[in-house]
Amino acid sequence: MLDFLKKNKEPKSEPLPTDEVLLSERYYQEGLSKLQDLIAPSAIKITSRYIRVGETLAQTIFVITYPRYLHSNWFSPIINIDMPMDISMFIHPIDTNTILKNLRKTATQVQSQIHIEEARGMVRDPVLETAMRDIDELRDKLQQGTEKFFRFGLYITIYAQEEKELDKQVKAIMAILEAQLVYTKPAIFKTEQGFNSSLPLANDELNVGTSMDSSPLSTTFPFVSSNLSSEEGILYGINRHNNSLIIFDRFNMENGNMVVFAKSGAGKSYLVKLEVLRSLMVGTEVIIIDPENEYKHLCDTVGGTFFKISLNSKNHLNPFDLPKVGEDEDPVDVMRNNIAGLIGLLHLMLGNITPEEDSILDRSIRETYDIKDITAQADLNALKKEDFPTMSDLYQVLRNMEGGEDLAIRLEKYTEGIFSGFLNNVTNLDINNPMVVFNIRDMEEEMRPVAMYVVLQFIWNEMRTNIRKRIVLVDEAWVMMKYDDAASFLFGIAKRCRKYYTGLTTITQDVNDFLSSRFGKPIVTNSSIQILLKQSPAAIDVITETFYLTDQEKFLLLESNVGEGIFFAGTKHVAIKVVASYSEDQIITTDPSQIAEIEQAKKELAEEEEA
Repeated sequence: MLDFLKKNKEPKSEPLPTDEVLLSERYYQEGLSKLQDLIAPSAIKITSRYIRVGETLAQTIFVITYPRYLHSNWFSPIINIDMPMDISMFIHPIDTNTILKNLRKTATQVQSQIHIEEARGMVRDPVLETAMRDIDELRDKLQQGTEKFFRFGLYITIYAQEEKELDKQVKAIMAILEAQLVYTKPAIFKTEQGFNSSLPLANDELNVGTSMDSSPLSTTFPFVSSNLSSEEGILYGINRHNNSLIIFDRFNMENGNMVVFAKSGAGKSYLVKLEVLRSLMVGTEVIIIDPENEYKHLCDTVGGTFFKISLNSKNHLNPFDLPKVGEDEDPVDVMRNNIAGLIGLLHLMLGNITPEEDSILDRSIRETYDIKDITAQADLNALKKEDFPTMSDLYQVLRNMEGGEDLAIRLEKYTEGIFSGFLNNVTNLDINNPMVVFNIRDMEEEMRPVAMYVVLQFIWNEMRTNIRKRIVLVDEAWVMMKYDDAASFLFGIAKRCRKYYTGLTTITQDVNDFLSSRFGKPIVTNSSIQILLKQSPAAIDVITETFYLTDQEKFLLLESNVGEGIFFAGTKHVAIKVVASYSEDQIITTDPSQIAEIEQAKKELAEEEEA
């Protein structure tokens, strides 16, 4: 049987055609380029100091020692620096029992050294005593389980195109760390291991670490940069911490109010005009009190309404006007609020008012309305602008009222004297426009607070009558803050404008005058957004105390360039840099030479069109 099988044993078969195809396919696939081949550099050169990957140089440094204390956010300057780099952190847990044994031996050695020095009569060594306290404290925390122990490796790989640039960037990073007593070394003769350790492969090929417990280790948590960016709103600027965009909608906060503090020339008008322009693009109406004629070019460009308020102007505002009464409002309250506003205005106009004179003013204003048959029982919404009394009517009432003669004499200059053209007329303004500017540049210095008060009162009545999404902007607000009645009225608007879908923006360069008023800080605290640009050394201490700034933020405001500062939104705040496109810059610029060039170009274009 065996012989038969041997004789009839089948010879080895040749590879079938199918096997040949598979073999050829395998060779073909091996010759194809894979994804790794496509993304791999054309060449890698390894030297003692750096590694060249294609056209890019890379050098790795590692941390060798840390200070006694590490504060939170100490690594933030490196995280946010504008350089191409990779940062790797390797955290290796160490068994607590092993550490406790080593600490026990170390404590014995330190304590023994202290006793030896005491026996020799040597002066106590603070280093040994501090080390002993630290060891005892760490042993207690490890034993209680409130701390863990780790071996921590921190590597930074910096990239550049040229060797000089690489050396410069490495020295800059080492200097930033050394300023915080964190010392580093370059990975000399271990450039390949350093580069591999920085790749996202979780390979610690350098294996250089420092023993560290949980508390200091937690301070290296890298995600510390604040972001202020939402899906809706307008662009305010660039976050200087991490170059992200600051996109924000002020009306999504508790209130839509904003304050801007900056020294002259720091870019506050540029910032505010940029916000106004971008707010108009998203359908927000804007009303501006302009004391220096800074908003005319912007107003003309967007087709806004520009009112010039002065003693000789044809534009008039009557402070006796009443707002329309809403369905949920009581006419008695509307009358009372307007009378209170008029009394505050008269305090500004007439100077020092005694309590007796205050009562006379209250009674005389009510009688002035009564003469025109305007009472809380009347239909206030049916009244026309011509139906309201004027300052002359109040003057006549005071003249005929017992005790009002002196007040009438003081009021006479506003009804028949040099200031009679401003307040003693029927309102003839219509502000049915997305952007309205009230310019008071040509108003006499003495009358500026009065003019701002009257305009604000007119705006307040408009806000209550027509509820729309709008921004009311008061530039150089410190002018009003010098007078208690005007400051109180401004604070009242800041507190209540949220109910009428309005955000109040107050801008000032005289921080001391603004915050020295008893209403200054309440206005700031009632503003969800606060922007601080470059400050003068004379005002920085007041700003620091008001906004609870750190020393670093204080120096940032002193050293900022034009258009740079700090943007506060609720509990968050970031360093901001205001940026605008070329087209926006041409509209909002405050540079006189640039404005002159634009006006000249317009004039030449108009002449060409006429020709």
